[in-house]
Amino acid sequence: MTSSVGVDSFTALEETWQRLLPAAQANTIFFTPYWQRIWWQKFGHSAELSLLSLHKGSQLLGIAPLMREEDILSFIGDTDVCDYLDFIVARGCEAAFYEALLDHLDKEDWTALDLHCLAATSPTLTRFAPLAEKRGYSVELTLEDVCPRVDLPQNWDEYLALLGKKDRHELRRKMRRLFQSGETRYYAIEKVEELAEGLEDFFRLHRQSRQDKAEFMTEQMAHFFSQMATSAAERGHLKLYFLEIDGVRTSTALCFDYGDELSLYNSGFDPAYSSLSVGLLLKAFCLQEAIAAGKSRFDFLRGAEPYKYDLGGQDLPIYRCLVRKT
Repeated sequence: MTSSVGVDSFTALEETWQRLLPAAQANTIFFTPYWQRIWWQKFGHSAELSLLSLHKGSQLLGIAPLMREEDILSFIGDTDVCDYLDFIVARGCEAAFYEALLDHLDKEDWTALDLHCLAATSPTLTRFAPLAEKRGYSVELTLEDVCPRVDLPQNWDEYLALLGKKDRHELRRKMRRLFQSGETRYYAIEKVEELAEGLEDFFRLHRQSRQDKAEFMTEQMAHFFSQMATSAAERGHLKLYFLEIDGVRTSTALCFDYGDELSLYNSGFDPAYSSLSVGLLLKAFCLQEAIAAGKSRFDFLRGAEPYKYDLGGQDLPIYRCLVRKT
């Protein structure tokens, strides 16, 4: 049975795409059609959309969410705001999907396929890359970053036992000091109707945290965050956390609640409260909430910031796969 490739739009493919995700290994919020559509609308102006659906007969093998800039093909998305990217392939269909994809690419005019944000567990690294080399392409794999993650136990005490003695002691000490500092509470905004007011404080605290965060959060980026957060909240995928001391919001954490994972996307805090470790402690409270909700994993997402390891993060390597025509 021969394979076929369709060139689609987001609108035409959205329903099929959404049905495919539960059957795919690549199933985080970054692979949802709404995430990729929002990214494309905000940042894809210099590229040409190359959104492919690959079938074998009537069976959907997977989706290749690609874009073209001149003679370079890449995933829809970028390393600034997308922590994971990949082909979206139905489990068990990897071999047929990659064969069909390369059959299609063999006939296309391009010089490089530049694939960023691939998790070490991705079959694109273990199956597509060797297949491309076998067909005569040049393939270069490089370590791009890490995503520290915590596989969550059943309760908070078991989580604390996973930490090193020093980190466990420090976390408990900082929590005691925080609770002694004033009336303290943490909570999450999840409802769309409450989100706009919450995002104002998120942006304020994010920009206050560090100079590089202030430079990152441009008006264009803030608009992307707002639209992305609203779309995620509409689907029950967002938790915007705040830590308050005596009624003042001192830190924030924007998390994605997707499947059996809670992921920390971005955060911020008021430097005036840095002595109370409000940034670190809110993240610890997010972990606590994830455990209480029965989540299997907490993902700190990209970056090797020390606090992630203080809270028990273990690295998942992230790779770039560069395929060139020889």
